[in-house]
Amino acid sequence: MEEVLYYSALYDCYQVLLTEKQKHYFENYYFYNLSFGEIAENEGISRNAVCKQVKEVCKKLENYEKKLHLYFLKQEITKLLETADNQTVKQQLNRLLEEIEK
Repeated sequence: MEEVLYYSALYDCYQVLLTEKQKHYFENYYFYNLSFGEIAENEGISRNAVCKQVKEVCKKLENYEKKLHLYFLKQEITKLLETADNQTVKQQLNRLLEEIEK
């Protein structure tokens, strides 16, 4: 379950960097809970090809996070927002968070 949440969060940050096909396979597997076999049957390709594509997308998402740290920054800003007392600081952190989510 934790893996699904992690990759879903990375996907939210970096999906714009993926091809439509990569998004399609990832979403079918992680969001719609289809098996590799079900996706393969729907797409008319081998189960192995689907498995390979989904694993490749996960590697790409991890690589993007390793280089860009958007997920990490989003988590850190969220933590700061929860503990911030000053309204000005909260507004600035919210603005940063909105920028990351664009």
